[in-house]
Amino acid sequence: MNTRRLWDIFCTVIDNHGDLGVCWRLARQLAQTGQSVRLWVDDASALGWMGPDGLRTSLQDIQVLPWADASDTDILASMSAADVWIEAFGCTLPEAFVAHAVATLKQQPAWINLEYLSAESWVPRMHGLPSPVMSGPAKGWTKTFFYPGFITGTGGLLRESDLMPRQQRFVRAAWRQRHAPGLAPEALLISLFCYEPAALPQFLSQLVSTHRHLRVARGRPLAAVQQALSQMPTKATGPQWSALAYTDQDGFDEMLWACDFNFVRGEDSLVRALWAGRPFVWHIYPQEDKAHHAKLEAFLDWLQAPQSLRQFHRVWNGLESGALPSLHEAQMSDWGECVMAARQRLLGQDDLLTQLTSQKNKDGGPRTQNIKQ
Repeated sequence: MNTRRLWDIFCTVIDNHGDLGVCWRLARQLAQTGQSVRLWVDDASALGWMGPDGLRTSLQDIQVLPWADASDTDILASMSAADVWIEAFGCTLPEAFVAHAVATLKQQPAWINLEYLSAESWVPRMHGLPSPVMSGPAKGWTKTFFYPGFITGTGGLLRESDLMPRQQRFVRAAWRQRHAPGLAPEALLISLFCYEPAALPQFLSQLVSTHRHLRVARGRPLAAVQQALSQMPTKATGPQWSALAYTDQDGFDEMLWACDFNFVRGEDSLVRALWAGRPFVWHIYPQEDKAHHAKLEAFLDWLQAPQSLRQFHRVWNGLESGALPSLHEAQMSDWGECVMAARQRLLGQDDLLTQLTSQKNKDGGPRTQNIKQ
């Protein structure tokens, strides 16, 4: 992009860090391409550890603003109008913010509804569709649906332009020596970022008396592990494990690259696990109506997952009961080849930022207003 634009990204934090993580990655990438970003968020506390480097080095390009300020007309009157609005993950823009824009702008900004990630078959049909605003102060304006995805015809995935070169320069042995100095070189290093899977006690039992070390993310994963361990027999030997320190997004990537196997959850860490190219298992966000079952199966179909990897996902996510497949060497190798093949397919497609900045309505209409390359 050779034209500087001002982007307003709106985010309400629902699932701990995932939604904010996606919005922060997007804001960073926009700033790195010379764009200016205002990130409106109702809880920015996680940025204290998720994005400290970005907050220091890109402050001139990224402003993090309280959600409540978007309803203060005096504050809005003192600000420049944005060229692009992004409402992330179904959040609704404050009515006062929209009304102020309608009253003061000659034409609407590009208004993009950045949706949830899915591999389901309907995603390419919905991606890029215009959505007329039928009521409220912006009646008559138009939003555009933008669906991230895994195949051509969707919005793609976030991927920094220097991600692959940075990964190629990464030295796993040096990371392990620095972060796990007492770990034997032959030990299998596993990262755990999950919700509360019912199969967690079973998995922890698999790790007992093996050359495997579990690195557990803080928050819900750590609480889940501590709860599961408390229910193990008193005299039982527990698995080798340690708690991960909070880290920024680049540090999280390096942890995925350094581990032999990764458990991830939600959307942001799933995408980072794909780019890492290591075997992984995804804990999809559970929904009461079980809609996540079809979403998980669609992802496994796209991944072309071997039967053993499908079984692990299904048991881990509670779609079926039974034993978790063991993490033996041959199986891990098959899973790793599967992930690397999927990553290669993704690398042949345009990334999300490239597509977002050249978005065109599916009705054949013009390029989304005010976005130029």
